[in-house]
Amino acid sequence: MLKLKNIQTFYGNIQVLKDLCMEVASGEIITLIGANGAGKSTTLMSITGIVPPQTGEILFLDKSIHMLSPDEIVALGISLVPEGRRIFPRLTVMENLDMGAFLRRDAAEVKKDVDHIFELFPILAERRHQHGGTLSGGEQQMLAISRALMARPRLLLLDEPSLGLGPMVVTLIFDIIRRINKEGGTTIFLVEQNAYMALKVAHRGYVIENGRITLEGTADSLLHNEDVKRAYLGI
Repeated sequence: MLKLKNIQTFYGNIQVLKDLCMEVASGEIITLIGANGAGKSTTLMSITGIVPPQTGEILFLDKSIHMLSPDEIVALGISLVPEGRRIFPRLTVMENLDMGAFLRRDAAEVKKDVDHIFELFPILAERRHQHGGTLSGGEQQMLAISRALMARPRLLLLDEPSLGLGPMVVTLIFDIIRRINKEGGTTIFLVEQNAYMALKVAHRGYVIENGRITLEGTADSLLHNEDVKRAYLGI
């Protein structure tokens, strides 16, 4: 579904991604793990066109997308849940969901998707008329994921979904990630500091260090890799 070929991305004169190559197959959950500053979020920014790569190629469903604008990339079926959630705090839950469906013109299907969101996250149904900024951190993360799902993405990008959340909420969020993938067939690209949780939910994983992919494999093989254990699992 997604291929990154020799991606090099810069912030000004500072190179962050260095000949980065990755693949994501349809229907799988893949995770990208690494230390702070390794290039995880920049990888997602490159895919979504927010920080386009200077060289290399990104293919989505065999179509080159690295020269497209972010809104064109969303229209193709890629949605990002950014780090720190970044919901619209002065809009209600329903208004945030409407923003997620902004590019859609199928009102009846949009209503069905809202009903599905409220099935996934019953607390959001209770809070539907509440301003986003008054929600708890966990509820805001649920809303951020829901807003992205309202675009009906084929590929969902998640940037640090567990950041700043308590253990019980983290468990809930990862259960929902698994359910979105299993029930809806949505392909998921997960960037996550909590390497253990990420590898438990993913099918495959990549390790990034200083802008380069240094290791890849099945999630289970990475969970049992001694280098990964020492560097990212605290074992």
